[in-house]
Amino acid sequence: MDEEYRFSAPGRVEIGGNHTDHQHGRVLAAAINLESKAIVRRNCEGKIRVISEGYEPVEIDVWDLGVHEEEKNTTAALIRGVAAAFAERGCKLDGLDAKVSSTVLPGSGLSSSAAFEVLIGRILNGLFFEDKLTPVQIAQIGQYAENVYFGKPCGLMDQTASSVGGLVYMDFRDPAHPVVENVEYDFDGCGYTLCIIDSGADHAGLTEDYAAIPGELHKVCRVFGREYLREVDESEFYARLPEVRKAAGDRGALRAMHIFDDSRRVAEQLAALRNNDFDRFLKLVNDSGESSWKYLQNVIPSGSREHQSMAFTIALCKKLLNGRGAVRVHGGGFAGTALAFVPDGEFNKFRDGIERVLGAGCCHKLSIAK
Repeated sequence: MDEEYRFSAPGRVEIGGNHTDHQHGRVLAAAINLESKAIVRRNCEGKIRVISEGYEPVEIDVWDLGVHEEEKNTTAALIRGVAAAFAERGCKLDGLDAKVSSTVLPGSGLSSSAAFEVLIGRILNGLFFEDKLTPVQIAQIGQYAENVYFGKPCGLMDQTASSVGGLVYMDFRDPAHPVVENVEYDFDGCGYTLCIIDSGADHAGLTEDYAAIPGELHKVCRVFGREYLREVDESEFYARLPEVRKAAGDRGALRAMHIFDDSRRVAEQLAALRNNDFDRFLKLVNDSGESSWKYLQNVIPSGSREHQSMAFTIALCKKLLNGRGAVRVHGGGFAGTALAFVPDGEFNKFRDGIERVLGAGCCHKLSIAK
């Protein structure tokens, strides 16, 4: 069993649609030029062993694929969850040894966990399942592992963007059969540099802040007898706002307003790109960022006063951009990164200004992986 196999999966950036995926909304996202890679050998011992650079080795038994409560929030949970989903689909698993390296920065908002889930999915699909599963199915397995085994209530956007690749429009009205379209647009020739800026704060200890968003939105939906906001008529939502405020509170109502607007903005962003109207596209990115901060409220963690790293990062970016380009909170928010489009000729000055305040190496230039 000395034959060696190589697999990879990219990180992703969320271009449009902040927190819309878990409400079955629309998203615009892209795979990027940072990736997780693995060198793999079969071992025929019934053990999946993964050694990731910088982390302790992880081993799971392919005959023990139930949820382990003590594994929540660990790499082992993700591997076990992905393996369990393959077994449920009739895949006859066996052992493997994988050495994993990654340029997807953990905790950066580039979705290192989704890239890892997709990577494990691609490995199992290739070695043990004759590549029967589609990229979307592998993404769904990754989401299942993160929701059920890891214990994080995420949507399907991260995994789909990583698994499908390129610039991708996604509509999750029916999550079992999402609409997934590759979008052709030459970001390299748009006159702006795509980058992410690390706020310096990580996601540790913020699970409750993330979980509160779908939790409060669920309270909104129950007013209408629905499970997800995509199923709620927007005009009825506004007609029954007093009931919504009573059931879900003002923050729940504001968060629902954001979801309605940002899901619609994704369609407008897509139209702007297809019409080659990049100024309009940038305005929509900025509008999304304003909505995330004011209505979704995923910029400042609950109760934080002295430490508001994401808010400070966005404010600094706006000051340096001086009305040009665009900036918004990226991904889950509260910590991690901001996303910015910076005029090409001003990128070095922008990066220097950011890193003078936030630290060397915090501003990362990205490109969309074709």
